[in-house]
Amino acid sequence: MMDPRWRPTVNEREFIEQALQSDLRVDGRRPFDFRKLKIAFGREDGSAEVELGETRVMGYVTAQLVQPYKDRPNEGTLAIFTEFSPMADPAFEPGRPGEAAIELGRVIDRGLRESRAVDMESLCVVAGKHVWSVRVDLHILDNEGNLIDAANIAALAALSTFRRPECTVGGDDGQQVTVHDSEVRDPLPLTIHHLPIAVTFAYFGDGNVMVIDPTYKEEAVMGGRMTATINSNGDVCAIQKAGGEGVMSSVIMQCLRIASVKAADITSKIKREVDDYTTEKALQKVKRTPALVAKKVNVPDVTMEESTHSALENQASKAPNDGQQIIKDPPAIPNDGKHEDTKPMLTESNPEVKSVLNSGTAGESDEVKESRSPKSLIDAVKPKHRRKKKQHGNS
Repeated sequence: MMDPRWRPTVNEREFIEQALQSDLRVDGRRPFDFRKLKIAFGREDGSAEVELGETRVMGYVTAQLVQPYKDRPNEGTLAIFTEFSPMADPAFEPGRPGEAAIELGRVIDRGLRESRAVDMESLCVVAGKHVWSVRVDLHILDNEGNLIDAANIAALAALSTFRRPECTVGGDDGQQVTVHDSEVRDPLPLTIHHLPIAVTFAYFGDGNVMVIDPTYKEEAVMGGRMTATINSNGDVCAIQKAGGEGVMSSVIMQCLRIASVKAADITSKIKREVDDYTTEKALQKVKRTPALVAKKVNVPDVTMEESTHSALENQASKAPNDGQQIIKDPPAIPNDGKHEDTKPMLTESNPEVKSVLNSGTAGESDEVKESRSPKSLIDAVKPKHRRKKKQHGNS
């Protein structure tokens, strides 16, 4: 079966090689320039997506309690798994991992586990019985070259934001493990001593021309490749050489010096993004309440007394501007026949007014009118039985 991966023509190969001899690259970069790096974190802890140019890799970290190895009873485990999706590259086939997936997992695992970047002893719960097994899943979303460096950064970013559940040991025999929920106790981060950064070099021609962070087309033309895993302190954690092109020792030493500088820059980038993510998560946990600021409002003091009816009527007659509705007493309407159309409206809304209007005569005395109509707004809103008692008392 023919490999569906892009194969350069003779003219394309010569163009790329001649451009590299003139310190020029197809995408316009210099030989030792990285593509633009972006790191994004998911909603859950331990999830990170890295974009290196157009290469995209997602890392996801999980953990579970397992029984440790017999030769290391007080240490946890760390495993790297890779998944190559056919949507990322037509050359990737679904099912069992191919040679490229196995090689990618081994290079990253060697740089992380062999350099003791993660403290394995801190993952021990009960020596010889229960330890934490940390698993890193790397999903290739888009292959545009240099998958090793992008997958390595995704694994480090996911491990830096991962939080494992806190657990306590108790019981009668002191061997019972209780795993606490994240809402009961805050999860604990992993203890990471340093960040081993993978920097990949591609060699062309007789090995005299080299570039950093090769693209998809450059990988199809290169004669050899070397990946150096170095931390920000300049310590060499691992070196992996692939391809049949030979490289001189002086060129390798030059690559290591360049890799140490690039590793320091990428390490600062990862730490800065992780700090921003941690700060944002901490702010989300804090329950915020709106601040109550006292404002000085010049409002004259109003004495509300039941005996002072005029003050209450003045306050009730002032309609507020915020749309609140205040029910007032209806104005007195003379019984001259000109306001017949307004009479039914008043009688429907207030049956007591209807009885007063129907029974009212021009010859009534002032005392009878005063006993039948409420004196003020307070009397109008009083219950009916109290009002009737007051009328009987006045009579």
